[in-house]
Amino acid sequence: MKSLLLLSLLFITFSSAFPTNQKMEEEENKQLAQAYLNQFYSLEIEESHLVQSVNRSLTDGKIRAMQAFFGLTVTGKLDSNTLEIMKTPRCGVPDVGQYGFILPGWTKYNLTYRIVNYTPDMARADVDDAIQRGLEVWGKVTPLTFTKISKGTADIMIAFRTRIHGQCPRYFDGPLGVLGHAFPPGLGIGGDTHFDEDENWTKDGAGFNLFLVAAHEFGHSLGLSHSNDQTALMYPNYVSLDPNKYPLSQDDINGIQSIYGGLPKAPAKPRRPTAPHACDPDLTFDAITTFRREVMFFKGRHLWRTYCDITDVEFELISSFWPTLPADIHAAYENPKDNILVFKDDKFWMIRGYAVLPDYPKSIYTLGFPRYVKKIDAAVCDHNTRKTYFFVNIWCWRYDEVTQTMDRGYPRRVVRYFPGIGLRVDAAFLHKGFFYFFRRSKQFEYDPKAKNITRVMKTNTWFQCKESLSSSSDFTATEEKVHSRGVEMFYHKNLNLVIFSIVQVLKKIYSY
Repeated sequence: MKSLLLLSLLFITFSSAFPTNQKMEEEENKQLAQAYLNQFYSLEIEESHLVQSVNRSLTDGKIRAMQAFFGLTVTGKLDSNTLEIMKTPRCGVPDVGQYGFILPGWTKYNLTYRIVNYTPDMARADVDDAIQRGLEVWGKVTPLTFTKISKGTADIMIAFRTRIHGQCPRYFDGPLGVLGHAFPPGLGIGGDTHFDEDENWTKDGAGFNLFLVAAHEFGHSLGLSHSNDQTALMYPNYVSLDPNKYPLSQDDINGIQSIYGGLPKAPAKPRRPTAPHACDPDLTFDAITTFRREVMFFKGRHLWRTYCDITDVEFELISSFWPTLPADIHAAYENPKDNILVFKDDKFWMIRGYAVLPDYPKSIYTLGFPRYVKKIDAAVCDHNTRKTYFFVNIWCWRYDEVTQTMDRGYPRRVVRYFPGIGLRVDAAFLHKGFFYFFRRSKQFEYDPKAKNITRVMKTNTWFQCKESLSSSSDFTATEEKVHSRGVEMFYHKNLNLVIFSIVQVLKKIYSY
């Protein structure tokens, strides 16, 4: 009987304890929620007023806002999922209020930082490294630079603190909970960053990784708010990531670049002008002209010289003949007076022999072109008729070298006046009664009497190239060969002259 009475008393005791413990847990959760909402969702309500319906409604509204931010089911009730989020270690910066949007950033790009004190949890060198890398995360995607100073006031003052600390309006809550907080750009505490010394700080994943927390807090120091993107570094809750991987998401990058812009584009390195290759199958020319018994092919800063009835080719710089001429000329031709006219943009130069005549360049409009013509694509003179043809886009002008005026009835369409050669002409010259029109990597041999095309060839058929040449090494070898031929021809010419002179001297001696 006594045993039965004892068991009954024990049952009554334990059964009465369960509701008490449940009430205590509910009260603790309620206080946790109140503190959480007060700190991170701007809920400032005295505890004694929570029982009032209006304040309960306000509390429910803040819970809804918090649930919506973290992507939870929005109920307005303090359910288990909501409590789990509230108990997760996180940043001490609010999720709403003045931090609910991107704030104005610093008005400069060169920022200083100073580590006021160090945590004993890590070696000083490891703390320095974590802080530096945390700042560089943002410097890699913006024009911002960060310089460490050891004394004085920096833009970003960094310190490890506990509980209520100094004049800081925020506080820490001991182990777990809030890990750190930072202040947006500005004077005074603006940009300053604090870490809770009561946490276990590490450089790996054993405790709380200082690099990851610092990089997050520095986002606030630069003007960013929290992100509800769970993959973002600016997500408020601590997420253990691999510290060796780049922690920024596209959301983080978009946010910080909306304040400071992206990295300035590095100026393109000036490319050294490369010599054109005579046997390049895709070779094109800027301009071509005859010069007495020579034909000159212009390309960039260079020219090739070929001689009628001689297979040798010389390759030279334009400046070695005419230092005052520009590179990348647009057109050239030889007029009936053995002068060469060279065109670039709306100007032209006249060359007699190997001298550029004074008072040049002159405007192409002095030749009779209308003002809307900005450059000449190609030019060729028919010495038999003393007419020069100028090609501009799809049009052709004809110039009378005797009267030095443009012929009437021009311009005409190229395709109608020279049928078969296409819409445009890159370069042209006259050789043995035939016009040679160049367009891209092809040339068209044109009979002006029959007014038709007689042959279509590659542009570099004048250079005795082999069809198999295709690699750059072959091109280089060919250029060397062309140059050596020119040198060889020069010595042969001079050797013949020397022999001729000796023979003449010997004749005079024997005549005596």
